[in-house]
Amino acid sequence: MADAAMSQLSLDEVRFVVAHEPWQKVSERVVTDSAIRLAMTEALVNGRPGLSVDDQEIRRQGLTYTVDTLEATKAADPSIEMFLIVGADTAERIHTWHRLSDVLRLSTLVIVNRSSDIVSVPSAVQGARHEVVTMDPVHVSSSDLRAAVATGASIDAMTSPAVQAIIAQHHLYEVVS
Repeated sequence: MADAAMSQLSLDEVRFVVAHEPWQKVSERVVTDSAIRLAMTEALVNGRPGLSVDDQEIRRQGLTYTVDTLEATKAADPSIEMFLIVGADTAERIHTWHRLSDVLRLSTLVIVNRSSDIVSVPSAVQGARHEVVTMDPVHVSSSDLRAAVATGASIDAMTSPAVQAIIAQHHLYEVVS
């Protein structure tokens, strides 16, 4: 998604922001510790030009809201033009976001289509600055990766060796019997 957005929108940088406690996921399932998610994200972007990792939500602690991160980023650099990159699946639920009107005021929403489906811009975003980016279909999800690890299947085609090492080191997603 980051590569597609960078190339199609001529972005200078894409920052991966790691949430401390993602408020929309805490009730769904056990969420991997933020320090481990940060390490995996750093391993994923390591050495890739234009990609960086932002840990401000982890440092802030507690439930993390995108709007707080956008406000803090803008306060630190008032000249920055922010693009919020989300997958089409996330965009479908954007109407549930905390202070959505402020999120849309502070950033241009970038909806990345990771499948061959036609993307419809959610009604909550109509009238706001937004872009739709397309990319080759991705046939793997984080749920697929977790399921593969749980069953002992190979994840070589799903993620980098560096991320695989972190998953193995911390015994992530393994079924405990």
